Amino acid sequence: MDKLVFVTGHKNPDTDSICSAIAYAELKKKLGVNAVPKRLGDINRETEFVLKHFGVEIPEHLFTVKTQVADLNVDQAFPVSPDISIKTAWHLMKKNNIKTIPVIDDHERLLGIVTLSDITNNYMDALDNNTIASTRTTLRNIAETLNATLICGSQEDFETTGKVVVAAVEPDDLHSFVEPGDIVITGNRLDIQLKALEYGTTCLILTCGGDPSQELIEEARSRNIVLLTTPIDTYTTVRLVNQSIPVGAVMTSQNLISFNIDDFIDDIQDKMLKTRYRSYPIVDDNNRIQGFISRYHLISQRKKNVILVDHNEKSQTVNGIEEAEILEIIDHHRLGDIQTASPIFLRNEPVGSTSTIVANMFFEMGIRPSKSIAGILCSAILSDTLKFKSPTSTYVDRMTAEKLAEIAGIDDMDKYANQMFKEGSSLQGKTLKEIFYQDFKDYTFGKYRIGIGQVFTMDKEKISEMEDSLIAFMKQLCAERGYHLLMLFVTDILDQTSEVLFSGEEKELISLAFNVDLGENSVCLPGIVSRKKQVVPLISVAVDK
Repeated sequence: MDKLVFVTGHKNPDTDSICSAIAYAELKKKLGVNAVPKRLGDINRETEFVLKHFGVEIPEHLFTVKTQVADLNVDQAFPVSPDISIKTAWHLMKKNNIKTIPVIDDHERLLGIVTLSDITNNYMDALDNNTIASTRTTLRNIAETLNATLICGSQEDFETTGKVVVAAVEPDDLHSFVEPGDIVITGNRLDIQLKALEYGTTCLILTCGGDPSQELIEEARSRNIVLLTTPIDTYTTVRLVNQSIPVGAVMTSQNLISFNIDDFIDDIQDKMLKTRYRSYPIVDDNNRIQGFISRYHLISQRKKNVILVDHNEKSQTVNGIEEAEILEIIDHHRLGDIQTASPIFLRNEPVGSTSTIVANMFFEMGIRPSKSIAGILCSAILSDTLKFKSPTSTYVDRMTAEKLAEIAGIDDMDKYANQMFKEGSSLQGKTLKEIFYQDFKDYTFGKYRIGIGQVFTMDKEKISEMEDSLIAFMKQLCAERGYHLLMLFVTDILDQTSEVLFSGEEKELISLAFNVDLGENSVCLPGIVSRKKQVVPLISVAVDK
């Protein structure tokens, strides 16, 4: 169950679109698929009532299925704190075969990055012998890098402001090289060791496993001087000591180019090609490191997997569908214009509701839907078939709904449907835009772009009061979006009649399709309740004529 699959209905979703997506995702999960239902818009009041009635959560909104950084097989990040030594960072890179590591703060937020080149360049450029002081290297880093033992002193005593000196001269000549605050590296000569303390060294490092005398220890303690002893020889100690500087001193933090885990591949490609760094850090919305991406990762992108229910037209589906992998389509509408790269499972049946198909897939596979799933499927069938009064309704819809009602505990489907329609048809508090788009679909018929919305209501008087404003809204929409024709079917659930509000240059298509005389911006169509079966086919024929 590793591969995530999104199950989604159409834009401006109705009850059938939402409920069939939820139910089909549940069925796929029972069959071992990691399926998640999604929605492509706000749910309407009817759907909200149904989901609340049966205790089902509203699916999350899916805005796009375009390929994102999260869909790439990116490199793992091995974050470090800014105070670790470059030696430790180097070993971490070698161990994990990586060339870049992120540096993070105590809250795991990205501070900068350190590359192999940063370490080698800074190490090779370390010609000054006061690097330890300038980078504020900690005593802990020096001890770890040199595998040294702390004999006396502490970090509070380690206040180096000077340089690193190798005491390889006679004691009397040491004053020419050692100054207060210096770090002195020496062997086992007590006279040189004591002279170094006398001249103000802040840290004395004994090499070759030197065993400090009691006199030296007491003198160092009296002067609050750090005394270390390392088993490493003097030459190696000198080579290693600069590897104790913190990665925070060599990291790149200015003008750092990073990408968000949710960024789209299209948006980052140009920046990657222009800058051409080896790799780029990936962060989340809180600037926490998620990994690294390189140009070669762009060829490893994983397409998002989707199953479409209750639609099969590109204009109605999720944005970025051309970049996704469509696995299945479950629908009861005409075949649209969606194309797939390979053969898929397609189930398209001339029934009144996609939920009828989904419910019967449960039964065919011997899986009994839960009470809540049966309830929302039954509700969707009642909604899409207008309580079996729609011309799209079939005997299969009724039989399936009755079987689901029994499982869901719906004793009186007629009473429940009326309650659902009443809740869903209320226009109280809705804006013009919300009313127009609550069940709206885009269609392409040849060269014509046509939008058809539908509102089911028991309150036609409320719509009548808003008619002028709705028509003005549609006229403006035609001009802004380039529609040839916009129609809003206001369907009375009780008397099975639709009043059509329309706008656009091709309004004569309505007259041709339904053989009626048009008013200025509206016409009454008795018996017309189904957009799928009574409207879209006739408009298509009118366009062909």
